[in-house]
Amino acid sequence: MSKQALDRKLEALDAVRQAGREEAVRLLGKALGDRNNYYVSKAAALTAGLSLSELAPDLVAAFDRFLKDAAKSDPQCWAKNAIVKALKDLEHWETEVFLRGIVHVQPEPVWGGAADSAATLRGACALALVDCRLPDLEILRHLVDRLADAEKSVRIDAAVAIAQLGAPEGALVLRLKALTGDLDPAMVGQCFDSLLQLAPGEGVKFVAGFLERDDEEVRIEAGCVLAQSREPEALAVVRGEWDKRLPPQMRTVIALSLGASPLREAAEFLVSLVRNGPVDVAAAAVRGLAGSRFRQDFREDVEEAVQARGEARMREEYAKGFREG
Repeated sequence: MSKQALDRKLEALDAVRQAGREEAVRLLGKALGDRNNYYVSKAAALTAGLSLSELAPDLVAAFDRFLKDAAKSDPQCWAKNAIVKALKDLEHWETEVFLRGIVHVQPEPVWGGAADSAATLRGACALALVDCRLPDLEILRHLVDRLADAEKSVRIDAAVAIAQLGAPEGALVLRLKALTGDLDPAMVGQCFDSLLQLAPGEGVKFVAGFLERDDEEVRIEAGCVLAQSREPEALAVVRGEWDKRLPPQMRTVIALSLGASPLREAAEFLVSLVRNGPVDVAAAAVRGLAGSRFRQDFREDVEEAVQARGEARMREEYAKGFREG
C-alpha cells in the first residue's frame, strides 16, 4: 500500500468518530480485518476510544492473524500492542490473547543482527493478566516467568503487575528476586517499590537492609524507594541513616526522591537540608521541593533559607525551581 493510499484510509477511519454506533461497528470491524498492521493499530485504538466492546472478537481475531509470520505481518508489533491495550481498556478479561502475548518473542533484523520487538507486548500482557479470570496463583506463575525475561522493561512490568495483583505470595517472589539481584539495578528498585506496596510493614525493614550493601547502585535504589514511600517508617529509616551510612553523593540523589514523597514530614526534612545541608545536598533539596506536592506550602520557607545562605548557586536553584509559570 502506498503512503498516499494509507493516508486516505486513515483519514476515512478518523471520520468514524462522527458515525453512529452501528455504522462505527461495521466500519471498524472491516478495518480490523485489514492486512496493514499500522492501520489496524489505529482501528484498535479507535475501537477502545469509542467503547465498542462488541468488537472484542474482531480484536482477538486480528491478534491471532498478526501472530502468524509475525515479523512480516506485524513489524514492531504495532497491531498486537494496540490490540492488547484496546482489549484491556474494553475490560475484556478472557485470557487467551494475553497468555499468547506474554510469551511472544519477535526477532527482527537490525544492524549487526536481530532484536526482539515484542518486549512492550509481553509487558502489556503481564499487566493485563492481573484482572483476568484466573486464580491468583496461576497469574503469579506467569508473572514469575517474566521476572526472568531477557528484556529489562518486561521484568519491570512483571514486578509492577505482581504488586497490582495483590496476592500475598507475591511478596515472597519479590524478596527472592531482590536478593538474587538483576543485571539492572532499576529492576531491583522496582522490586523494592512493589514489595512496599504489597507488604509495607515487613517491606520497609527488608529494603532498609540493602542500605548496607556494597553495591552502591542498589543502595541508591533502596534509599530512593524508601524516600518516596508513603510509609512513615520508611522516612524514619532514611532520616535515621542520613548521617550514618549515606555518603554525600547518595544524599544528593535521595534528596531529589524525597520531593516525590506524599508525606509532609519529608518536605519539612528537605527544608531543614536547604537551611543546613552541604551545598550539593541543599541544592538537590531545593529541586526536590520544587517538584513536591507541598511546593506552595513551603515556598516562603525555602526562599528565606536560600537568602540566609547567601550563595549564588542556591539562588540560581531557587530561581529555576520556583519561578512563576
